[in-house]
Amino acid sequence: MDHWWYRNIVEPGKLPLLVALFSFVLSFLVTRVITRLIRAGRGPFKNVTPGGLHVHHVVPGVILVIIGGFGAVGSGQHSFGSVLSAVIFGLGAGLVLDEFALILHLDDVYWSEQGRKSVEIVVLTAALVALVLGGFLPFGVNDLTSGERHSRGLVVINTATNFFLALIALWKGKARTAFFGTVIPFVALIGAIRLARPGSPYAKRFYANRPRARARAGLRAFRHDRRWAVPRRRLENFIGGTPDEEVRAVGPAPKDPPPGG
Repeated sequence: MDHWWYRNIVEPGKLPLLVALFSFVLSFLVTRVITRLIRAGRGPFKNVTPGGLHVHHVVPGVILVIIGGFGAVGSGQHSFGSVLSAVIFGLGAGLVLDEFALILHLDDVYWSEQGRKSVEIVVLTAALVALVLGGFLPFGVNDLTSGERHSRGLVVINTATNFFLALIALWKGKARTAFFGTVIPFVALIGAIRLARPGSPYAKRFYANRPRARARAGLRAFRHDRRWAVPRRRLENFIGGTPDEEVRAVGPAPKDPPPGG
């Protein structure tokens, strides 16, 4: 285990990246817990509003990202400063990307349907960084044996192939399939060879004069969405919280009838 750790994490200089990933995920999870407690009116946490101005947590996040980024540039790859800078950068990146939707829309959409983009971009970022960490690339590792070079080369080829197939799936309008396909084998392949979703760039290009293909694609998309919509929304609500639109649609829970009523 010590040999694996040194060869794949320490020697290639991936320790700061690993630390940054952990601090990034931890920052996002802690932030989501605190914001949900504030929204529910529980616990000691409150919004930061000096002088009536609501300071979003993206602001300290940007400051931490700047400090961590410049600290990493000025530190050696294997120094303690690089690890400390990675922690600071990961914490700041978690705060910034948790409000990615706010930056994208230039509006406070944290608890709206558009705010789900923040959760998706955080999960995508964490998955891509984990992919780089687990890629076992040959770069930065000294004295590789022929067997190690061959196995690591296969990993690089498989990763590049998955990424290419994920791009095709994305072209076909299957963003989530493309996302999972970058890290899970065969998922991107399935998305790349199956029918494109209606309205995707691929469908507009190749289904324009194929009414049967358009009809099949629409029916398949309808059945897929009907099957997975509820589980997907439950998972999204569990991670990121229920949007205000759904809260208003459900309404408050019915109260118990008075005694004797």
